Amino acid sequence: MLSVSVRKRRDGFRLDAAFESDGSGVVALFGRSGCGKTTLVDILAGLLAPDSGIVRLDETVLVDTARGICLPPERRRIGYVFQDARLFPHLNVAANLRYGQRRAGGGPIGFDEVVALLGLEALLARRPHALSGGERQRVAIGRALLAQPRLLLLDEPLASLDAARRDEVLPYLERLRDVFAIPMIYVSHQFDEVLRIATQVVLLDGGRVLASGDLATVSLDPALRSIVGAEAIGAVVDGEVAGRDEATGLALVRLGSGTLRMATDCAPGSRLRLRLPARDLILAIEEPKGLSVRNALRATVLEIVGDDPHADLVHLDIGGPRVVARITRAATRELGLRPGVAVWVLVKSVSLRAQSFAAPEMPS
Repeated sequence: MLSVSVRKRRDGFRLDAAFESDGSGVVALFGRSGCGKTTLVDILAGLLAPDSGIVRLDETVLVDTARGICLPPERRRIGYVFQDARLFPHLNVAANLRYGQRRAGGGPIGFDEVVALLGLEALLARRPHALSGGERQRVAIGRALLAQPRLLLLDEPLASLDAARRDEVLPYLERLRDVFAIPMIYVSHQFDEVLRIATQVVLLDGGRVLASGDLATVSLDPALRSIVGAEAIGAVVDGEVAGRDEATGLALVRLGSGTLRMATDCAPGSRLRLRLPARDLILAIEEPKGLSVRNALRATVLEIVGDDPHADLVHLDIGGPRVVARITRAATRELGLRPGVAVWVLVKSVSLRAQSFAAPEMPS
């Protein structure tokens, strides 16, 4: 369990942030540059003292200004991965990794396990100057893991990488999330990273928390629009590959009470994280026939929220998960939409954004 409630003034900026996490998965601190994300993780790490507040990790009080408690960084057992890898240039990869392990004095996370997880086998003899940016970040993550942390902080670890290197590192971060039961705080201002990595999101703007909760809930929160824009609004839902359509070769993905057909190589039983942009969903009050759109889900209207003078956001229950469609207000009137009305949700296959998050098997 991580509980945070802190306040800090510095250089004309004021942070006043509070959130809680159950201590599992990845909490993404998301917001524009300058919103207070790094200030907040520096307070968690013990690199910066808050003016007031409390930070508790499980049964340990890291900070309680009212009681005069502020544990130094070395007593917090928190791993920190910075934007730049900060590896020791005179040590090779193996020695950089062993440094983290040596400081911890042993623990459940083993050297060989980390090397295999992060794909570092071929890099162990190299020095940092001979590594790519993505490779350096993987080594930095490995060194932090081998310090046996109770909490892992990652402060925009992909910010200094180009798109190709980000795509190289992201699968390793997903493995890290799925294999180790270490709570993580992941800082980013790139929403696509949050969609792939996070299980919980804390939305920050101007030093304050606008919204927090699981990814599916925050993805539908109106506060998100002010940061990512209207075009990025959409539901993030979890599905499971149930089989394959032999006629088309498309995977059958169970989502709520319905099934989607989509192109993916994931095996039956694999879990998928799907993003359904609001702008790409079409609503019908009768079962669709004679259309090129192959995916149709039964749904019930939950609520209708005005998005702008000409459009509505229609929130829908698809048998458990909630999705949202953005349609014109004229369409809302003509279809007679209101809470409780049954509709069909049409989903274009090309509009699906899918990412597997099944835990990979570890080498023996």
